[in-house]
Amino acid sequence: MDKYRVKPEEKIRLKDWDPDETDSFDGGKDEGRERLQELNRELESLQELLYAEHKHKVLIVLQGMDTSGKDGVIRHVFEGVNPQGVRVANFKVPTPEELDHDYLWRVHRQTPAKGEIVIFNRSHYEDVLVVRVHGLVAEEVWKRRFAHINDFERMLAEEGTLILKFFLHIDAEEQKKRLQARLDDPTKHWKFNVGDLKERARWADYMQAYEDVLNKTSTEFAPWYIVPSNKKWYRNLVIASVLVDALKGLKMQFPQPKEDLSQVVIE
Repeated sequence: MDKYRVKPEEKIRLKDWDPDETDSFDGGKDEGRERLQELNRELESLQELLYAEHKHKVLIVLQGMDTSGKDGVIRHVFEGVNPQGVRVANFKVPTPEELDHDYLWRVHRQTPAKGEIVIFNRSHYEDVLVVRVHGLVAEEVWKRRFAHINDFERMLAEEGTLILKFFLHIDAEEQKKRLQARLDDPTKHWKFNVGDLKERARWADYMQAYEDVLNKTSTEFAPWYIVPSNKKWYRNLVIASVLVDALKGLKMQFPQPKEDLSQVVIE
């Protein structure tokens, strides 16, 4: 799965990355789903170990266009994990209180504690994406933020946070199909937002903004992965594989008991 990792200083163009690709798994959809269940079980055990060891922190960032599957990733990749050690943070339009502070203030408050996995469903990157595309701040302001974000993530990493960032890559035609499916199904109408069509009209602007994000903020300590996401099963498989491998790389151990238990007898 390392092929999807954006190397530091690498200059990527999203048009060169195929959102339909499933090359890293040749077993097909059914076998892919079986493998995901295996990874779910591994993740469940690793998350318990992370919580028990109480040493590392894990931050997962999910970004992508509307319908790219951020909610689906949370639902399927993290199926079965203990809710006590996993938390989802959503970043919507800033509140008046949040606007009174710097743009990273509300983000830092949501970062993980020791033993915790936190999933950002959208993130601090909205402040170099939406605000840029909609012209909410001047160009010189959002351009400065790339350096701010790199410094912020470096600090988190140096303080013991494992950071993994996933861009869920779909194409405009796939988004159209997913939006139409929501419109055609009355039980999905609650998901449909007419405002999403206005964002869709800015597709090219968003792709340029995402390219800059991927090129300027993928680092050794906080890498971006471009995840082919037209096929939902493959999207989930890629993210679960990267996450399980990264957690294994922490070489975690269950803590030793505080007392000698060898002579304990339960009557």
